[in-house]
Amino acid sequence: MGKSGKQDMLGRRSLLMGGLAAAGGTAICAGAALAQQASHGGGHRMAASDAMAAPMPSMGHGAMITVGDVDSAANGFDPTDMLTDWDTGTVTTLPDGRTLRTFEMTAEDREIEIAPGIRFPAWTYNGRVPGPALRAKEGERLKIVFRNYASHPHSIHFHGIHAARMDGVPGAGMVDPGDEFVYEFDAKPFGCHLYHCHAMPLRRHIHKGMYGAFVIDPDPERHPDQIDVARSRLFGTPENAGWQELVMVMNAFDTNFDAENEFYAVNTVAHAFMKRPIRIVKEKPVRIYLVNVIEFDPINSFHLHANFFDYYEQGTTLTPTLKTVDLITQCQAQRGILEFTFAEHEPGLYMFHPHQTEFTELGWVGMFDVVEALA
Repeated sequence: MGKSGKQDMLGRRSLLMGGLAAAGGTAICAGAALAQQASHGGGHRMAASDAMAAPMPSMGHGAMITVGDVDSAANGFDPTDMLTDWDTGTVTTLPDGRTLRTFEMTAEDREIEIAPGIRFPAWTYNGRVPGPALRAKEGERLKIVFRNYASHPHSIHFHGIHAARMDGVPGAGMVDPGDEFVYEFDAKPFGCHLYHCHAMPLRRHIHKGMYGAFVIDPDPERHPDQIDVARSRLFGTPENAGWQELVMVMNAFDTNFDAENEFYAVNTVAHAFMKRPIRIVKEKPVRIYLVNVIEFDPINSFHLHANFFDYYEQGTTLTPTLKTVDLITQCQAQRGILEFTFAEHEPGLYMFHPHQTEFTELGWVGMFDVVEALA
């Protein structure tokens, strides 16, 4: 059989037509293993029980949804916990009185489960995909100690402002296996950013899982004309505690390494938030830090059912760049902040998903379970 025939057997459209049967999963895993050998030689926290509703019945578009559950304990991370699991590092004070915020980061090879029975040979930050959601305050000095325990050279490229020698590209912060590097720079500008590996081939390092959210909160004292808005974004303030904040990293996985994704998700696990909807208190506003890191597809999107939101492109403004919309699109590395409320809605299940229907059917879809109050 020719190459195109093999790709069709294992491709995402074959999956879509044939469903996600166990035999199909076995074929995907086998294809991934062969391709891998050929290519490489072998914060605010809500308890998961509070954040999520009871498991859902199969109710994806056309009842197409993965069967069974992913073992989050074996994975070492849970997509539900990731929604609110901010890494704020360790804080100390510099001699000049400024805050120094230090993060510890590692690169590790790790096999993860991205759908029930479907395993993926990932490259990870801190053993998880996406990597930890880093959060700091505008103007702080940041120090990121990066150790490479993996089998390939890796780096961390931060979307932010920093010196060239801290850019995480070849010759400026690239780290060989067994070595370490310390990135250091000031936290600016405020906004919803990301980080990712910048080793070559770039698309392989990003697709394999080396990315994460990087949020810099505004310093209210620097924005006196919008101090209330800035305080609502500053982690740990009473104003911020009034928001239900979620970090969502939209990602996808090419399980047979043919440069075409077979599974799509938010926070890695396909259909995770269809099976365990995200519980939202209707009277409290919602803020989503949304990051797109899908490789191989040029555009991703986010659509909210039965509601509209304000959108802050890149999160670098305190006034919306789009008002009252129910759909935004993002190319790879694009990100932003969504703000909305269900205060005038009746309780119930409200869907969210991209408006690329194929992405929806292959795992990137979920529900908000809007309730009067948390039990």
